[in-house]
Amino acid sequence: MNKFRFLILLIAVLSFGAVTNITAQTNLQNISSINVDDLSDQQVIQLLQQAQKAGLTDTELLQQAQSRGMSATQVQKLELRIKKLRTKSNASSNTQSDSTLNQQGRQLNYKPDTTDTVNVNKDLFESLKPKIFGADIFKNKNSSFEPNLKLATPLNYIVGPNDQLNISVYGSSLVNWKLDVSPEGNINIPGVGILNVGSKTIEQATALIKSKLAANNYAVGRGTSVQVTLGNIRSIQVIIIGQVAKPGTYTLPSLATVFNALYTAGGPNENGSLRQIEIIRNNRIIRHLDVYDFLLKGDQKNNITLQDQDIVRVPTYRTRVQLVGEIKIPALFEVLPGESLDNIITYAGGFTDSAYTARIKVSQVSDQQRKITDVLEADYKNYIPLRGDKYTIEPIIYRFENRVVIKGAVFRPGDFELQNGLTLLQLIEKAAGLKEDAFTERGTITRLKPDNSTEIIGFNVKDVINKTLNIPLQREDIVNISSIFDLRDKYTVTINGNVRKPGKFAFSENMKVEDLILKAGGFAEGASTNRIEVARRIMDADPSSKNSSVSQVFSVNIDGNLKPADANFVLTPFDIVSVYSLPGYEKQKTVKVEGEVLYPGSYTIKSKNEKISDLIARAGGLTASADAAGGSLKRDNFAILGIDKNKTDTASINAERSARISRLKRSYKDSTNITTDTTQLRNNYVGIELDKILKSPGSKTDLLLENGDVIRVPKQQQVVRVNGQVLYPSAVVFDRSKSFNDFVSNAGGYGPDALRRGAYVVYPNGTVKGTRKFLFFNNHPSVKPGSEIYVPKKSESKGNTAQTILGFTTGLASLGAIILGILSLNK
Repeated sequence: MNKFRFLILLIAVLSFGAVTNITAQTNLQNISSINVDDLSDQQVIQLLQQAQKAGLTDTELLQQAQSRGMSATQVQKLELRIKKLRTKSNASSNTQSDSTLNQQGRQLNYKPDTTDTVNVNKDLFESLKPKIFGADIFKNKNSSFEPNLKLATPLNYIVGPNDQLNISVYGSSLVNWKLDVSPEGNINIPGVGILNVGSKTIEQATALIKSKLAANNYAVGRGTSVQVTLGNIRSIQVIIIGQVAKPGTYTLPSLATVFNALYTAGGPNENGSLRQIEIIRNNRIIRHLDVYDFLLKGDQKNNITLQDQDIVRVPTYRTRVQLVGEIKIPALFEVLPGESLDNIITYAGGFTDSAYTARIKVSQVSDQQRKITDVLEADYKNYIPLRGDKYTIEPIIYRFENRVVIKGAVFRPGDFELQNGLTLLQLIEKAAGLKEDAFTERGTITRLKPDNSTEIIGFNVKDVINKTLNIPLQREDIVNISSIFDLRDKYTVTINGNVRKPGKFAFSENMKVEDLILKAGGFAEGASTNRIEVARRIMDADPSSKNSSVSQVFSVNIDGNLKPADANFVLTPFDIVSVYSLPGYEKQKTVKVEGEVLYPGSYTIKSKNEKISDLIARAGGLTASADAAGGSLKRDNFAILGIDKNKTDTASINAERSARISRLKRSYKDSTNITTDTTQLRNNYVGIELDKILKSPGSKTDLLLENGDVIRVPKQQQVVRVNGQVLYPSAVVFDRSKSFNDFVSNAGGYGPDALRRGAYVVYPNGTVKGTRKFLFFNNHPSVKPGSEIYVPKKSESKGNTAQTILGFTTGLASLGAIILGILSLNK
């Protein structure tokens, strides 16, 4: 039993028997012969989708199958298959690779509205069936087969009641009549009389009208012409019976053809014939219509115009076969007597490009079961298709019967034809020969053994080229000839220091230091051409010696213009060349002075021992409003610590800085003098005492200047900023009489999460002082104008309470010990 038929029949049962016209007896017989092992996972999943949309559980599905005749063994197998698929779907629900199955699982859980269950089942059921070739032509909404009512009047059109004839008389006489045909088939020509035109063709009716007019003194043929055309056409009734989707009596235009009538009735149903459609007129069959003639050749010779009371009968098909696999149009095809398998292949559009055409497997209906038959290509024209035949066209095997492959250092690697007696040397010659970089000491042939395992056959490439060795090749041999570059590390040399483009470069034989410098763009400004060092790998270091050298260093002097010289130093692979600066070569270093000096701006350092006081003097000294005590020195971390400030050592500081900037901007949202410089953490500030430096120039605190230093001298400060865990962060006017806690009180006091013992003060010059703890008392630092008080937040760790209690008890014990000691001394 083929798989599609099983799905069709079983899903039809689930659809409450409303989809097909197959009888219950046929269902029982076919379902009882189902073999679940023949079904793919996809087919079982489609069956489950149908059942879910019909509102059936897995148990109800199995009960339905058993009640329809499926054996208990097959029901058990189906149950196991369903459980396996469910488990697989659940196990892979969180993986991307099984997204398709997940979608199917979601579809299985979908339950549509019960009012649409039958329609949904019918549509999905139709999509699972094998396509009947030609049936969709009458179901395509874009192909209505409506008759064209604007065509010229056909001469063979039969005039009947309710038709309208347009009679135009012109020439010596001019008159136009529009005359309706009476139920008796008569027309009444004014001034002429009644004329019977019923059951006459247009051509015959025209001749009668001309004769009638000529008999009534119209000069027909003697200067007067008569033209008869069809005006409004009548309607006819056509009876459509047999295996059509909607049999019945239909009212159609009198120009309607058989195709028009079939489309109106929905076309042949699943059991209807597309090749032996009968047109019955006056109780006899006048034509047989074969839809295949129209589909394959565009032939409409039997698509005749219908007449009133014609009968279109669609009988059941006699023989229908199925083509699947590597065929261009896989479908069910109807076979007429005298047609062969070759005709069916033609109807299916022929084989695909990858089809195996030497034989076709046929699944045939035997007496009580099915059997497999092979039809050879020579018998396609003689094989007569039988009812229920299923032809499977398989793809060709993806293997080559005469292929050899060559890879590696040849000019044309790839696949080649294995000709009779082809040898290894001939294959190399077919591949345009060896490349210059071919490794000629050894090549390999990967060969398939009779059991499809592989073996490696080595050979000397030189011997093959010199014709002292030759090897016959076999099917699927893979020859590999390596390049010398594939068998070693990539040779490079490195240059560092004062060149324009330092880095790694490809090594070449006889490369000299001058050549490498040229590749690196030449010397940079200030580079020394003397004492260039070349570091070379050591291959024979003594591993037992602690003083063993790890590299061999050479000192090279070269011409500044890179001119060739006899004693040029030749490089080897992996050498490292270092070019140093000229002794005493210095780039200009600049510093900057901002704020309250007479000439603020950038200055170039004049000497290595130039200090802060010297720079202030060069800037003209301080202005009258300068606050020397608040002067600050901003210096990059690289200058202070020799590290890059942008690396991870300041990552946490930068995060805290950003948070503080945001807090300050919210606190001073109405202020206009808040800048990034005043709100950032001073991790790159050096705490200096500019007032003392200017009083004692050259002292220890008078620091030497570094490149990029920024000295900032502010105005006299009058406020103190209070931030952090206070109730209302703000700026408080400085007053010498106020203490640390007074300033905090002016900012609303400490917040509930304030860590008082961790409060600190950031002074204008960049120095920071924290709160000291003595017993139970917090000794806060002094506050200067322009300072910032910051109160941090308590830690959220759970151990805070216990630590506080421990600290409290420890403090009490210490105080008690001190008191006892004092008392003992007094005694």
